[in-house]
Amino acid sequence: MRLGVLDVGSNTVHLIVVDAHQGARPLPAYSHKTELLLIGLIGDDGRITADGAARLEEAVSEAMRIGEDKGVQEFIAFATSAIREAVNGEEVLAGVRDRTGVELQLLSGEAEARLTFLAVRRWFGWSAGRLLVLDIGGGSLEMATGFDEMPEVARSLPLGAARLTKQWLPGDVPTEEEVRALRRHVRAEIGQAVGDLLRFGRPDKVVASSKTFRQLARVAGAASSAYGLYAPRRLSRTDLLEALPRLTTMTTAERATLPGVSAGRAHQLVAGAIVADAAIDLFETQVVDISPWALREGIILRRLDGLPEEWL
Repeated sequence: MRLGVLDVGSNTVHLIVVDAHQGARPLPAYSHKTELLLIGLIGDDGRITADGAARLEEAVSEAMRIGEDKGVQEFIAFATSAIREAVNGEEVLAGVRDRTGVELQLLSGEAEARLTFLAVRRWFGWSAGRLLVLDIGGGSLEMATGFDEMPEVARSLPLGAARLTKQWLPGDVPTEEEVRALRRHVRAEIGQAVGDLLRFGRPDKVVASSKTFRQLARVAGAASSAYGLYAPRRLSRTDLLEALPRLTTMTTAERATLPGVSAGRAHQLVAGAIVADAAIDLFETQVVDISPWALREGIILRRLDGLPEEWL
């Protein structure tokens, strides 16, 4: 079956096309991405602007046309943090449905964490033991832990890299005071969740997914995408602590020249690094493995497994 998965996130509208069959590894066939930065199109009143809604509708329409051209037989479309928390999120979803015919399923933060955990578990397998999975999105930080495919605990916090950049680091180069204030805020938020996630025991392996962690690992010297999905990639706290002071003094344009850092996300790398450092430190681990599979792959696997809605 050729599946199209449309992910409306806080940063991008991303379509991936995969050839998928039950019991087999999903094979990527095509990828199309629009850097919409939807979270930046939310006004001070908490509403997605009319321009933001129109741009979203156009991005969804374009993605669907491309999917049809690529022979997609079934589309799975979902939205995450930015629309979930917008005051007019339901109105925006209705507008997308009326103008494009696409029904975007609105995922809860906990569902995001659970689906990402499923993908990571399948990637690393049972031999990984108890997993702790961390995922930094544009709008939220997802965390989940467990021994099985369904995590025992799944949490979502409003600590996404784009959100925090907009709220706490509005300038091109953050001041020391801004960085310290954000660091204090992030650590207080994550600190409240640590006990919940460790109450069943410490993880055997800590895994990080998401573009933010992949970029930070690449900056710290991990293998580039040219080496393929199966090249092992890790991020140590030592390397992250070494990179952080440099990142905070660079301009957005300078960050965009770093290996693995895209121009569209360079402005939010500092906030992402602060969240990553806090999570790694507060969970008392020294290194995280990077998973190439995350939420979108979890959605695909769930579809192939035929898992019930209540699993989310």
